[in-house]
Amino acid sequence: MSDSHADEIDHIVPYEEIRGQKEKPRNLIAYWLLGLCNNYAYVIMLSAAHDILSEDFQGNSTKPTPSPIVNNNSRDCNPVSTGAILLADVLPSLAMKLTMPFLLTHVRLRVLIVIALSSASFLLVSFSTAQWQAFLGVVFAAISGGLGEVTFLQYSSKYDKNVVSTWSSGTGGSGLFGALSFAALTTAGLSARKTVLLMLVVPALMAITFFFVLDHAKPRIKARDNSDTEPLMEESQSGVKEHTPAISMRSKCRMLPRMARFIIPLGLVYLFEYFINQGFELIYFKDIWLDHHSQYRWLQVDYQLGVFLSRSSVNLFRINAIWLLALLQFVNVILLTTEAVFLYIPSIWIVFTIVFWEGLLAGAAYVNTFYRVAHETIPQEKAFAMGITSLAGSVGVSTAGSLAVPFHQYLCSLPLINRISK
Repeated sequence: MSDSHADEIDHIVPYEEIRGQKEKPRNLIAYWLLGLCNNYAYVIMLSAAHDILSEDFQGNSTKPTPSPIVNNNSRDCNPVSTGAILLADVLPSLAMKLTMPFLLTHVRLRVLIVIALSSASFLLVSFSTAQWQAFLGVVFAAISGGLGEVTFLQYSSKYDKNVVSTWSSGTGGSGLFGALSFAALTTAGLSARKTVLLMLVVPALMAITFFFVLDHAKPRIKARDNSDTEPLMEESQSGVKEHTPAISMRSKCRMLPRMARFIIPLGLVYLFEYFINQGFELIYFKDIWLDHHSQYRWLQVDYQLGVFLSRSSVNLFRINAIWLLALLQFVNVILLTTEAVFLYIPSIWIVFTIVFWEGLLAGAAYVNTFYRVAHETIPQEKAFAMGITSLAGSVGVSTAGSLAVPFHQYLCSLPLINRISK
């Protein structure tokens, strides 16, 4: 097969065009590992957000610096919202998802860039001597995750639809294992910097998985004619030149209104859940077995556990009403936002329960949306549809981060409210 075209995502013949084949277990495993590795840096940066913002990077110390918003009757706040880390972690990803579905770029080149940026992000945050260097590391993690997600989701159209469910489960696993590993290692006494440095094994695992575990040798066959596609000559495994379709830019633009039924509800779920998550640092229980930093980390673990379980559930049951999930997530916004303001929930275990439910809703929205896209779009459009739908998450998250920053500043200006905690 000609190497000049074999890796271009828009020239992939969808799996549905290849009859009588079952997906190889190695590809299902590979997509689970790719999902795990792709989102790991993103999760680590969010888990470390409270540490990054409170750490004295100039002195390379792991001791929190006093907040300028502190007095005896004030809330325990960082001077900058974790929403700032969220924005640095998602805006570059949004740029990737806006542009990559429209571009014909070699898969292997994209994956090499993803691996390089992920490695650079861990190194920058670990060895930073100023806060801007740590933020740059977060930006690299964001570009890596955004480029990786749109690339692997588009490339999944080459395989059976079940790789979407294993990918989704893997991304959920990255959230759980990423947040859990960071919380556990820092709780055990390892510094946040050294913990982040240890995560360099993750991009190495991604490289091994993509280049040596995933089977790229899918046969190419002649796809059916379509007036909105542009034929491309490729050489099949038998040496015969065949036409495979490349969707035109005009066709892609016409698809966008049809994709709104997937993009809008998924984007709302992301908006609500990440607005909630940036308020974790403002929901603080005094005089319990966890300090403020640890509470933030373990709430992240709790949320990611819910995400992992629900993202792994699509082969057991499916949810078509994504709008209902968005509505239920909005109820969680009301509950946890009022808790951040009034501190009325008496026990952290109630908060853990709500946050776990939040994670279940978030993961269910993600996996069921992409599963529907895989089933409800025609084969020639599937690669673009998967890529453009991934845009919903970044738009929702960036909006949440933009709202969280002023909300953080407002809430931290309010006087401290005492509560009875258990």
